[in-house]
Amino acid sequence: MGAGPGLGMSVARRFGKEGYQVGLVSRSADRHPGYLDDLRSAGVRAVAVAADVRRPGDLRRAVGEVEAELGPVDVVYHGPGADNPAAAPIGILETRADDVRAAAAQVVDPAVELAGLVLPGMRERGSGAIVYVSGLSAVVPLPFLGPFAPASAALRTYALTLAAAAGPDGVHVGSLVVGGLIERGDIHRMLTAGRATTNVSAADAPEATPEPVLDPDDLADAVWRIATGAEREVVFNALTPNAV
Repeated sequence: MGAGPGLGMSVARRFGKEGYQVGLVSRSADRHPGYLDDLRSAGVRAVAVAADVRRPGDLRRAVGEVEAELGPVDVVYHGPGADNPAAAPIGILETRADDVRAAAAQVVDPAVELAGLVLPGMRERGSGAIVYVSGLSAVVPLPFLGPFAPASAALRTYALTLAAAAGPDGVHVGSLVVGGLIERGDIHRMLTAGRATTNVSAADAPEATPEPVLDPDDLADAVWRIATGAEREVVFNALTPNAV
């Protein structure tokens, strides 16, 4: 969930290397042919579905289409990007209750719906994994993110609480917290191309700052460790390294 040129594709390649089939889900199908060619050239069977996980019915449809092609989902990487990449977040001092509710609807609601779709089958089989990606504001106070700070914290708490509940059934649920620009990702590409942006993505990258940059392959390795149960949470903090 959230297939893009940076972390999403690095995760796809990492799991494909381990023998997994890959289902890619992103809001636009424009780049799917290139993604599929990339994976197929590496011998990975892959399918792609266009869906907005925040739109009613889209998440269920996407999971259904992937399962129809590849069978039951064994591992889910859940890392959809920001709803509006051009929108500047409001600060925490200007944040209202409605703003927090709207942010939670974007960040937390799809995560809970996703668990409801895939977790029952995983628990019945006694295996499986869900890895939720949140921004650094889940663990470090970042006032400029406004309502997305508490929403990210809620997503992280949901992931870790779900991990405690599903672990005895053999299902690994974990949290990847990302603080920094992700190399090869869309935000990093915009900045390195010289186009300023005020967006802060799920990676909590500071506006118009090309550094620090995180290697998506390193993050994909962390997703693998979480999915295999080696770790429950991994935090990448290149923004405020002394805080975590």
